[in-house]
Amino acid sequence: MTSGSEPRSRGSEAGAGQGRGRHVVLGVSGSIAAYKAPALVRLLRRAGHEVRVVPTAAALRFIGAPALAAVSAHPVSTGLFDDPQAVEHVAVGQWAELVLVAPASADLLARLAAGRADDLLTATVLTTTAPVVLAPAMHTQMWLNPATVDNVATLRRRGLRVIDPASGPLTGADSGVGRLPEPEDVVAQVLDLLGGPAGSDAGAEGGGDLRGRHVVVSAGGTREPLDPVRFLGNCSSGRQGVALAAAAARAGARVTLVAAYVGQDVLADLPAQVGVRQVGTAVEMEAAVRQAAAQADAVVRWRHLASARVTVSTHGIYIGTGEGVMPVSYADMQEIQLTGVGEVVIAATNARGSARWKLRTQWAELILVLWAAQYMPEHPQLAGATWLPGDWMLHAAAHGYDVDVSSWPAWTQPRLRA
Repeated sequence: MTSGSEPRSRGSEAGAGQGRGRHVVLGVSGSIAAYKAPALVRLLRRAGHEVRVVPTAAALRFIGAPALAAVSAHPVSTGLFDDPQAVEHVAVGQWAELVLVAPASADLLARLAAGRADDLLTATVLTTTAPVVLAPAMHTQMWLNPATVDNVATLRRRGLRVIDPASGPLTGADSGVGRLPEPEDVVAQVLDLLGGPAGSDAGAEGGGDLRGRHVVVSAGGTREPLDPVRFLGNCSSGRQGVALAAAAARAGARVTLVAAYVGQDVLADLPAQVGVRQVGTAVEMEAAVRQAAAQADAVVRWRHLASARVTVSTHGIYIGTGEGVMPVSYADMQEIQLTGVGEVVIAATNARGSARWKLRTQWAELILVLWAAQYMPEHPQLAGATWLPGDWMLHAAAHGYDVDVSSWPAWTQPRLRA
């Protein structure tokens, strides 16, 4: 940075033609998760915003300043005395329209809570009047330590936004809460504060009725490996899930899309602020959806199962997969439709969320009959007996069955609901 100058705007790469980008300062502290900083910069610039990176000295032990300067297209400074005449902490703090610190180590949280300003990053946070977002990353025991808990509470009380860390594998053999959330999820929250990508009017379409909401959508077909070469999968394109994610984002929601095998041409239709988590198998999709859904306001998902065993009972069905047995009660089913011989689509909702399945099973027709007879006797496919093959009487007779239908109840024509 030249002496006495304000950070210079560079809008040539990101957001060209999209309207004015916002100024985002990305602070990076000393954590192994510092290696994710370039991804954060790229996502923010792709959304049309200009980014300056302010690392701590400890952060540069994990990632080099040249890499941060290259991805941000701005010089990188760490100390208050790198250019004393420029008064960088004031210039950068005034330039910023949002400050994101990711990762934020336990040490940095403690220094910010104490109001210290012993490097460029902490001094910038004290100087700026822009919103400050902190994304902590540390070992589970450090995150749960009473000192860190108090520091986080202090920072939140002062108006700083602290994103809860994710759970999963940590450095070494340990696993637990403390991971830096995926860059897409962090940037989604930042874009929510900034009002979406540069030049966008998030929520203008649909009235912004989902502003402040977090929606999780799953899409795409999973693949279950049989060996290093072969796998079981399905032909789901993921287009419906991507369309739902895009619509929710346009309505102002913060959206996380859990995508299995979805083509890049399909994902290209997504707004830039949608966070995408890539998964492969059904187990990975289940884990990713559960993790994202823990803090979501809505979960929209299609369950794509490469293979499953279906068991039918008088009160529901059981879908057995490699991850366990999933019971689905008839009482939770909202819709059932036969889409072919031995093929049924089921929509169900319970306290854990909503899901749809397309099952190919010899019990498809039986599932429809058991559900509709109890919950929707006017179902067109039940009332019209179209679930029965046209020549089923001949087949019954061929197998030695003498079927007398005279005592069967007469099905009434479907009634239109008010």
